[in-house]
Parts: sequence; C-alpha cells; structure tokens
Amino acid sequence: MSARILVVDDIESNVRLLEAKLTAEYYEVLTANDGPTALAVAASELPDIVLLDVMMPGMDGFDVCRRLKDDPLTRHVPVVLVTALDGRADRVAGLEAGADDFLTKPIDDVMLFARVRSLTRLKAVIDELRDREASGRRMGVIAGAASRLGGSGGRILIVDDNLRQAERVAAELSIEHRPVVESEAYKAVLTARGPVDLVICNLNAKSFDGLRFAAQLRSDEATRSLPILGVADLDERQKAVKALEIGINDILARPIDPGELAARVRTQIRRKRYTDYLRSNLDHSLELAVTDQLTGLHNRRYMAGQLEALMRRAAQGGEPVSVLVIDIDHFKKVNDSFGHDVGDEVLSEFAVRLASNVRAIDLPVRHGGEEFVVVMPDTDLEDARRIAERIRLHVAGAPFRVMGGEELLSVTISIGVASSCGEGDTPQAIVKRADEAVYEAKSRGRNRVIARAA
Repeated sequence: MSARILVVDDIESNVRLLEAKLTAEYYEVLTANDGPTALAVAASELPDIVLLDVMMPGMDGFDVCRRLKDDPLTRHVPVVLVTALDGRADRVAGLEAGADDFLTKPIDDVMLFARVRSLTRLKAVIDELRDREASGRRMGVIAGAASRLGGSGGRILIVDDNLRQAERVAAELSIEHRPVVESEAYKAVLTARGPVDLVICNLNAKSFDGLRFAAQLRSDEATRSLPILGVADLDERQKAVKALEIGINDILARPIDPGELAARVRTQIRRKRYTDYLRSNLDHSLELAVTDQLTGLHNRRYMAGQLEALMRRAAQGGEPVSVLVIDIDHFKKVNDSFGHDVGDEVLSEFAVRLASNVRAIDLPVRHGGEEFVVVMPDTDLEDARRIAERIRLHVAGAPFRVMGGEELLSVTISIGVASSCGEGDTPQAIVKRADEAVYEAKSRGRNRVIARAA
C-alpha cells in the first residue's frame, strides 16, 4: 500500500536522504524545510503521514505537531517525530503534543518502513470512515461535529504472565483508567471481545506467544479493530517489526517509563474513540437512510431493494411474494380537525399495530404520507389476504388514544393485496396491482380488504 508522505527537516541533506529512501519504495514524497511551510503543505496537500524533525529553528517539531493536531483538516494525519534525542522527556512531550510515534536518528530503514506501513493501514481505515461520514452529512442524515474525544477513563486489558510487571502497569494506569489483568492468553481472547478500549500485551511472555496472541485478535472480527500496545525489550528490533506487521498499533519499550506508558495509552484510546465515533456515525447514517424517522419502520428506499430481490427469485421459480398496500381512511380529516401533531400520533400508533400483526419474515414499510406497504416473502394471495384481514380488524377493533389519552379516535384502513405471477412480473407491477386494489376498496366504502389477482 503506497502513501503520500510529508518529510519535514531544516537540514536539506536529511530531507533528500529520506526522500530517496521513500521514493525507492514507491511512496510519493512531499518536503518542507521549516514549521510554517510544513503546516501550509499539510493543509493544502493532506498527506497520509508526516515525518517531522523535532530540532528545527523557530517553530520546533513539537509545536508543529501540536498545530497539526489542533487543525480539523489535519488532526487525523499520523505524525512520526524524527529526532536525534532519545530521552524519556522528549518522547513524552511528543506524545502529549499528539505524535503517533518516534524514530531516532540515524534512522533504521526496517523500522522506518514498518512504521510507515502500519500507520498507512491505520490512515486508510480512518479515511474510509471519514469519507462515509462526509457522505452522510451531505445526505443530511448526520448532524453536528464530534465532541472533544478524550483519551481518559479507558477500559484496559493487560495480558501478561509476569504478574509483578502487570500489577505495576495496572497500578500506574488505575489513576486514570480501569485496568484488568489476565495472565492466560485463551481467557484474554474472550475478555477482549467485551467492552475493552485497549489491550496491553507482553510480547516476551513465557507461558504464551505474545505475537500469536495479537495475531489471533486481528483475525477475530470482534477484536480486529481493537488497539494493541505491545511491550518489548528496547533491543528486540525484529520482534518490534514483526509486531507492527501483524497489526500491533504501538510498541512500548522496557523498562517501562510511567510517563511514556500514560502518554501512549492516552494516544491509543483517543484514536479508538475517534474511530468509534466515525463508525457510530456511519451506522447511524445507514440506519437513517433506510428508516422512517416518525414510525421507526423501514422506508421505501429499503423496500425497493428487498422487493427487487424477492421478485427476481419468484420469477426464477422460487416461492411467491405478496404485497399489501395500506391506506389510513380519512386521514386528512384527522389532520384538519386535530392538527398534524395528532396525525403523527395516529401514524406512530398505526405503525406499532401493523408491526405487531405481521410475521417475523414480513417487511412493514412506511411508503409515504398515510400509505404503508407490507412485503410478504413466501406468501400466496390467499394467505396474504387473511393476514391483511387480521391487520384491518386489529386497527378497527380498538380506538387510538391521542393527545396524552384525552381523545379517542376510531381509525379504519383500506388494504389492497397482490401476489407475484411468475416470469415477467416486476416490483413496480405488483405494487401497482396492490395500489389499484386499495382504490377499489376505498370506492366500495373503505375499511375493507381487496385482493387483486394478476
């Protein structure tokens, strides 16, 4: 997977060296020699990753990183700080500024490309979720922006058979988070499927293979997107590279520094909450796109796809499909006499009665206004007519309570029934036949069911 990478360094030879290495691996490279230029290029070009030198005159790397993470346009872009410094204070300061990782000069090519590949995969996931969320906003089914998504108060699963180390980590994290320790990998897999925000795994565990445990989480759909922070010795370069290839999100070197632990945990939980927010908005937008907001039933857009598939199957010799078209009698009088709020109450109550009187396989839909449709798979005309009659009796049999129970309204419905007639029949044709049957029911006095054969 290729990517556009912005390289920022005040020393031209460093820029050229990184540019040559990345270009040789087929990455597209953008460059900048100072902080203000980097911010301008990032905002205009929207790179996939920023490799950012810390020690620059004027605006240093920490400040640039902080500004990138404060800008809504670029806050989702992963930032890797590149520095000759390898001190604890600099790592913590960088992580608190929003950096996603560090590389130390002279840069290890293997670690460089492992980090780049790992962050490119992460960025691709976030970009897809952001694109879908943006589509939902354009459709008007997502409103508002994300609230401030913090990295505190997370539920953390510590998987480690070194109980002294695990208990020290848990004690450090318990000030801000809710850690749980599990020493057995098979139990940890089950726990990870529950409400967990982050897994911290000892990659040097003696009783289980930490890398294999992480790979198992990545192969399980329930835990595939769960962030994993691996703990490994500082000199275990190959293990760190393999961990990133497997899909571990970040590596924490031993001996564990409490400040760095807290900063890396906070970063991972903040990122998870951002992706969870995007996924939640996506799920919500998909639901809104196919659901009628007043009644909670599916809408005609969703019905169209379902009916198309059922009719195609019926035309190829499958089970018949029936359709009910239902119209609430004299609904305009309800709106004119009591107002649209009461009309909405009637529609909502009718939707409840309709949904409770069809089968689990049936699809009740609000088609528009006071018109409803029920798509009935594996149902012939006579069975559909009997179910329609049951719905009619249930609606007419008890008045609708409206205006907080102050008024009782008698409501009746007219129903048209049609069934598929084999090869050549279409969704439009079956709905039209049921619609014509509704008009016939209304012309014959309303409050009745008319079945229309092909």
